[in-house]
Amino acid sequence: MAQGLAIDVHGLTKRFGQKIAVNGIDIAVPDGQVWGFLGPNGSGKTTTIRMLCGLLRADAGTGTCLGYDLITQSDAIKRAVGYMTQKFSFWEDLSIRENLDFVARMYQLADGRAKIDQTLDRLGLRKRQSQLAGELSGGWKQRLALAACMLHSPRLLLLDEPTAGVDPKARRDFWDEIHRLSTEGLTVLVSTHYMDEAERCDRIVYISLGNIVARGTVAEVIEQSKLFTFIVEGDGARVMAEHLRSLPGVEFASFFGAALHVSGRDRAALEQALAPHRQQPGLAIHEAVPSLEDVFIQLQEENSGNAP
Repeated sequence: MAQGLAIDVHGLTKRFGQKIAVNGIDIAVPDGQVWGFLGPNGSGKTTTIRMLCGLLRADAGTGTCLGYDLITQSDAIKRAVGYMTQKFSFWEDLSIRENLDFVARMYQLADGRAKIDQTLDRLGLRKRQSQLAGELSGGWKQRLALAACMLHSPRLLLLDEPTAGVDPKARRDFWDEIHRLSTEGLTVLVSTHYMDEAERCDRIVYISLGNIVARGTVAEVIEQSKLFTFIVEGDGARVMAEHLRSLPGVEFASFFGAALHVSGRDRAALEQALAPHRQQPGLAIHEAVPSLEDVFIQLQEENSGNAP
């Protein structure tokens, strides 16, 4: 393993029959960083995460996870990482503490009771430890799942859309905890559909149809897109959208709240498309730095045409 890399894989590939789910991707995640893994449904994010944590065997590729060989030492990887599945996967007819006790015994933790107590306190679960998992809200189920991931003190967390379906406060609290953990040296790779979560990551990777199509810091990914964005606001914005989408140079026109974002990589063509509307009463048009969501819409539009 290269010095300082929690994940270091090359050419990672997975096929299901004739379908290539993950197509020769390279990922190198330094120790202690938080990386976001993004892309549309079916892009290969979950398959990649499952290969990294030893649950799926790669058909091709080499590399290491926490220093263990991805192909020959998958059992060691399973014991060394914390993996949080997209779907809640604990026993709903057991209490929080009973679920954690089961996990502690699975990992054969000698100090299981003390670890459980520490984890309950850390994640604010102590007062609810006797509550059945099936009675918990989405946010508390998420905390239980994270507690179970952390019980054996992993150095790497692999989180598959951990905040899907939970309220904004629970999402914020979850990310505050993730960043606290990263300051203690924990490495995190997390898949998400939320742009505000992606912006909390040290680096992001966008995957489409099994291929990495963008990577870097948020600022780097936006710059690499070569995208220009104009924002249209006002009462007439909605009726303009469909017309603008048909004009040369307009790669997409999408609403973010009440504002219409009009984007493309030919600035002059965008100016020409918008020029007839600039004097329209009640309408305001101005150029803005593209948002991360602008870039991801562009990436999704651009790569959806490559589907088989």
